[in-house]
Amino acid sequence: MSDPKIVSLCKGLPKNISYNGKDFLSGIWKEEADELVVRSAKIDDDDVANHAYHGGPDRVVCAYPSEHYTHWEKRFGQPLTPSAFGENLTLSGMTEEQVCVGDVYQIGETILQVSQGRFPCATINKRNNNNLLLKAVVEMGYTGYFFRVLQEGTIRPDSAVTLLEPHPKRVTVASIHHLYFHNQSLTEETIAHMLEVEELALPWRNKLLEKQQQLAKGTTHAN
Repeated sequence: MSDPKIVSLCKGLPKNISYNGKDFLSGIWKEEADELVVRSAKIDDDDVANHAYHGGPDRVVCAYPSEHYTHWEKRFGQPLTPSAFGENLTLSGMTEEQVCVGDVYQIGETILQVSQGRFPCATINKRNNNNLLLKAVVEMGYTGYFFRVLQEGTIRPDSAVTLLEPHPKRVTVASIHHLYFHNQSLTEETIAHMLEVEELALPWRNKLLEKQQQLAKGTTHAN
């Protein structure tokens, strides 16, 4: 397994985009950058359009594994541009199967903690002009994930990526996704173990509690 490294850095402010004859505002169209100046609540010159559903202190830095680009390009037969999934960091050696919620990384000057997997939305389809992509992302669990900021600083393309503190519970981003969307390993014990990860961001904690309640009532079904 290769050491983690940065493949690209991207940032951008929300833009008005026209898609299928309709205009909408989105921050998913980001551009490659020479550096990311990461603050506790946001990245300089970077933002989301809808603060009700995106952004906030648990979702400051969005990351996406570079390995998935190869998969999607082969599957759909079309090249992808940098930050095709609206991420700030495209990283190699850090897939959802490898990264655990609560893991702490030093990336450049920053110290970041994995807070949650991404809950994908249809803007991904618009960004890549592919109406089949969102469904495939959910199917595969190739969503990417978010970091909260423990120490502010600057990240550059050649910055090192170092795992400082692996979380002891070892709950991967992928395991939470597949339990929620596909009922994979869905048991009371598994959910309880995931909920023991105090660092899990509240929206996903609430989703697990919802699954827990459904399981107790015997009404759980795959999404």
